[in-house]
Amino acid sequence: MIISIILGALIGWIASKLMGTKGGLIRNLILGVVGSAVGNWLAGCIGLAATGSVGAILIGVGGACVVILICRWLFK
Repeated sequence: MIISIILGALIGWIASKLMGTKGGLIRNLILGVVGSAVGNWLAGCIGLAATGSVGAILIGVGGACVVILICRWLFK
């Protein structure tokens, strides 16, 4: 559980740096968890699967970037 929270925060932080957004720990944590779910769902739709920790982090970051883009479009 603790490792999942730390990885979620890390994924959210990486995505926010890549996308140029600002936010605190809680926002990064939520973004990382939601982004991981979206990333895994999208990867599954196109037939990809994460192998290992690095693959899971990359898919999570990609999903978090998608979530950031969607939020930008919705809340302009």
